Amino acid sequence: MMVLAIDSLFTGLSVLANRPEGVAYWLTRAFIAKSFMPAIWLCFSLTYSRGEYREFLARWKILLGVFGLAPVGVLLSGPGQMLQLMPLETPVGVWTLQSGVMAKALSGVLLVAHVLILTNLEQTFRAAVGTMRWRIKFVFVALAVIFGTRIYVQGQAILFSAPDLALSGVESASLLIGCVFLVLAYLRTGWAEIDVYPSLTVLRTSMTAIVVGGYLLVVGVLANLVSRFGGAEIFQYQAFVVLLGLAGLAVLLLSDRFRQRVQAFAVRHFGRAQHDSVRIWTLFSQRLANVRDQASLCAVSVRLISETFGVLSVTAWLLDEVKDQLTLDASTARQAAGVAGGDSPNAASRSVMAGLRTRSSPFNLEEVNEPWAEELRQLNSTSFPNGGQRWCVPLRAGERNLGALVLADRVNGVGYTVEELELLKCIGDHVTSVLLNLRLADEVVRARELEAFRTMSAFFVHDLKNAASSLNLMLKNLPVHFDDPAFRADALRGVGNTVTRIDDMIARLSALRQRSGFKPVDADLNQLVSEALDGLGPVSSVELTRALQTLPGIMADREQIRSVVTNLVLNARDALGSSGWIHVRTECQGERVVLSVADNGCGMSPAFLKESLFRPFHSTKPKGLGIGLFQARAIVQAHGGSVQVESEPGKGTTFQVTLPAKDGQ
Repeated sequence: MMVLAIDSLFTGLSVLANRPEGVAYWLTRAFIAKSFMPAIWLCFSLTYSRGEYREFLARWKILLGVFGLAPVGVLLSGPGQMLQLMPLETPVGVWTLQSGVMAKALSGVLLVAHVLILTNLEQTFRAAVGTMRWRIKFVFVALAVIFGTRIYVQGQAILFSAPDLALSGVESASLLIGCVFLVLAYLRTGWAEIDVYPSLTVLRTSMTAIVVGGYLLVVGVLANLVSRFGGAEIFQYQAFVVLLGLAGLAVLLLSDRFRQRVQAFAVRHFGRAQHDSVRIWTLFSQRLANVRDQASLCAVSVRLISETFGVLSVTAWLLDEVKDQLTLDASTARQAAGVAGGDSPNAASRSVMAGLRTRSSPFNLEEVNEPWAEELRQLNSTSFPNGGQRWCVPLRAGERNLGALVLADRVNGVGYTVEELELLKCIGDHVTSVLLNLRLADEVVRARELEAFRTMSAFFVHDLKNAASSLNLMLKNLPVHFDDPAFRADALRGVGNTVTRIDDMIARLSALRQRSGFKPVDADLNQLVSEALDGLGPVSSVELTRALQTLPGIMADREQIRSVVTNLVLNARDALGSSGWIHVRTECQGERVVLSVADNGCGMSPAFLKESLFRPFHSTKPKGLGIGLFQARAIVQAHGGSVQVESEPGKGTTFQVTLPAKDGQ
């Protein structure tokens, strides 16, 4: 406000100057004062009554920096870059002022900055509801008058390429009117602010942008008329009257009492219903489309009720099922639980919840003479002595009570009609159904998380089971082949490999939060197969043969492909019983490499192959987890490959794993 006052002072001195040089001198000082406005007032518009103003400042920091350079540009410009005195041919001795390059640029910057300032203030005002909007209404009107007028004046300066001293009084008049509204705002609420949370994105339906765009379109036509026929000298008086009328109209349009009286007049004289139910449900459905959690549902609900019934204080209390008590989730009068700055209690005792369980429809809270009702009244105190009675709408689904909506401070203290109470009950029932669906969806998400944890645990246990099976084979053969140095060397190497695999599994489990998917590297499938078979060690009473042909390289997660090979061979061994053979083969087929693991074991039935083979927790083995093949196929598919199976009961099974070659990817 100090910058605005200095600007008005310098502009007034320019009007009083007797010589053209004095006029140019004081207008140049006024331009310097104006250059400080964009950064200061844009910063104010981003922080005034906003709970998350730091996020807005971070998003706008580049533009704030650009506007902050405006004073530097003005101060560095030469005297001729701001204003130029041009003598007229006739009459002699008369001079005219023309805007220089820097003055034109500054006028454009000021015009853009003023539009952005009003857009941000509008966004804050539209995000506020109920009592919150009532508190900041006059501040918004004051700044709209001040900066709306300056948009008009800057538009004139750009159109005529010269400052019009005839309009200097318009800016002063707007500042005077704005100060009057600021005094009214102070008398109403002091300098206390509120915290609203407008969207981080720019509103596509900003009335500021629409009005300014329309103004700039029309003012070009008016400028041509003025330049042709004259009359600019009477603009300041006309503009003053228009500004005063617009300010009064804005106050009326923003008045809750005025809107309610207009609505009552229409109901009384035109006989229509009090509320347009189709419009209400359409608006409610549109707003609920973006609801994803309880907090956003409550915010949408209290705002709709406040706008529909003209209630300044609407509060949503939801049941905390762990503590069995009500907690504040959203309100048009004060901040919800968990938001810093709220002085009122944000939770009710269990007795309030017990009392609400006996209610199923909207009821007058003032008429209930019980301790729990008194506590609820204290939690929902009124802000206006003539705001009428407080009403409570229970959120009840069958025998399950989920919370309540409390309405207070209705405009003019008007009572609720039977029609309105029925509409309130319908809105409460709809809020309850959506709230119940959200809670059920949250339970489903938790169940899926538990199932995912169960599957992950099964994967981990299955890998440990494979490692334990490898060690078990070595222990069975150890008494028989202990004197063989080659066997002991193989056994030590197998134990070392198994320990390394267990360490890798633990590391993968520890890094599960940071790791997603697999980490492919250049690999040789034959080498991975050999490492997996060597890690198993000798398999007694089983003839294990391998036929590894020359293959192109692949992109694979080495540890995961080794686990696939290990799983297939161990499954084949379990299918053999006391004796049999296992044949491991690799080959190249076009642009893909193929791994085959065949055995002559018991085989599988067609029904099991079709319905249960790759399903988790389904196994033909008594002690099997039923997770190995499910995990193996998931790994292969993640590598862009596939798994085919051929099996016949009593004759054996062949698993064929196909992976893309490196050159064929």
